[in-house]
Amino acid sequence: MMDKAAVRKAMREAKRALPPDEKTRRSEQVMQRVEQLDAFRRAGVVLLYWSMADEVQTHSFVERWHTRKTLLLPCVDGDDLRLRRYTGPQCMRPGEQFGIGEPTGPEWTDLGAVQMIVVPGVAFDREGNRMGRGRGFYDRLLKGTPAAVKVGVAYGFQLLDSIPTEPHDVKMDLVICD
Repeated sequence: MMDKAAVRKAMREAKRALPPDEKTRRSEQVMQRVEQLDAFRRAGVVLLYWSMADEVQTHSFVERWHTRKTLLLPCVDGDDLRLRRYTGPQCMRPGEQFGIGEPTGPEWTDLGAVQMIVVPGVAFDREGNRMGRGRGFYDRLLKGTPAAVKVGVAYGFQLLDSIPTEPHDVKMDLVICD
């Protein structure tokens, strides 16, 4: 098994090699599968993420669903993620730490109301383990949402047989790939 640094490097290179049109096509496939999940259909409050260039793209998905469901997006606050509701493109601004789009408006504090979480990752394995970028943002957030269905989304090459894990890592309930 590769160590975390080797996995991150391999995934970074594989994502870099993916042409933009292929990234869009594969992202649409992944997000269509998310839409078909019973958990998504039933959920009224869904936590998503505003994708960075190397992640499964979520912008059009967020736009498509924000008027039909309560969609929350994470905002980086120091070492933690705070949640805010996405109400349309006018509510977005670049985040202070990483420049990722973040909604403005009041913080959503009712973590118990979140029914489903769509989670990005550097890599996943067949047991539902997730490897992030190494800062633990999602692991800390996911520990506070035990009732929510946790869905990792990835390109097919990001699903490995096994990845290194640590005791604080939070498993996904399922992982969806293109």
